[in-house]
Amino acid sequence: MNTSNIAKSTLFTASLLLSTSAVSAAELNIYTTREPGLIQPLLDSFTAATGTKVNTVFMKDGLAERVATEGASSPADILMTVDAGNLIDLVEKGITQPVESTVLTESIPAQLRDDKGHWFALSMRARVIYAAKDADLTGFTYEDLADPKWKGKICIRSGQHPYNTALFADHIAHYGAEATEKWLTGLKDNLARKAAGGDRDGAKDILGGICDIAVANSYYVGLMRSGKGGEEQVTWANAINVVLPTFKDGGTQVNISGAAVAKNAPNKAEAVKLLEYLVSDEAQKIYAEANFEYPVKAGVAADPIIASFGELKIDPKPLTEIVSHRKQASELVDKVGFDN
Repeated sequence: MNTSNIAKSTLFTASLLLSTSAVSAAELNIYTTREPGLIQPLLDSFTAATGTKVNTVFMKDGLAERVATEGASSPADILMTVDAGNLIDLVEKGITQPVESTVLTESIPAQLRDDKGHWFALSMRARVIYAAKDADLTGFTYEDLADPKWKGKICIRSGQHPYNTALFADHIAHYGAEATEKWLTGLKDNLARKAAGGDRDGAKDILGGICDIAVANSYYVGLMRSGKGGEEQVTWANAINVVLPTFKDGGTQVNISGAAVAKNAPNKAEAVKLLEYLVSDEAQKIYAEANFEYPVKAGVAADPIIASFGELKIDPKPLTEIVSHRKQASELVDKVGFDN
């Protein structure tokens, strides 16, 4: 049998094993849009502690559609994804179920979980400011991004990217659509280049003198400074300072990775045990080290690179409220021609 046929046979066998309804109580199946490698150390640790085998099925797209199609016979126990909006979409599609767990509610801040127990944040990333070394950003707020003093000095990726629509939706939650439209117009007027590229490009362009500040996610700095992105990215990251901005009447905007228990989970009790394990001190420390994300549980230290940014004050607006404004945020991006 050639390599291609072996691979096809392996995939078929794995699919067959996962599709059977006779799933062992000592096994769990996770459907995830996150690369399994990012969470494998956590799953290995859980298996070592409990003896429960954890299978992961990675799918870049179509997770909700697959679970819905499988219906009551779905082998999925846990649905895991990035971005609060994606988790809430799963709930709205009716493929999750509520969980009652004192461990989860006591470990995860209220604004970072569903109030009916359908989904829970497991790690966080903050929307921060990368700044040139000589830029004075003392007391910088998200509102300051529209200050004319920064005209021609700001870099940012597409306004329609989920990282940015989440930030803009948070602004709407604080100040309303009219004020946000005005703010977005001011931010657009301050751009040094077209809103495009990725978050790491902001650091590269600051080093290249294209902009003085960039709006980006916190964990990319860890990936760059640690060398995981290659030596060139170490240079980019070492050329910037990182500032944790806040809303004037709030805190720093965060987004999450998180999980929900599937509506037809064959092994709900084991699924809840895994979620509870993932917010333990041990697991939260692994999260912090594996992908430079902020722990959601208070008292667990972030990776030293991330901790060096200073104390994170999470914006108190519930993620459910912020997500409710993302469609409006997307419409405002188009209205002001943010990406033009």
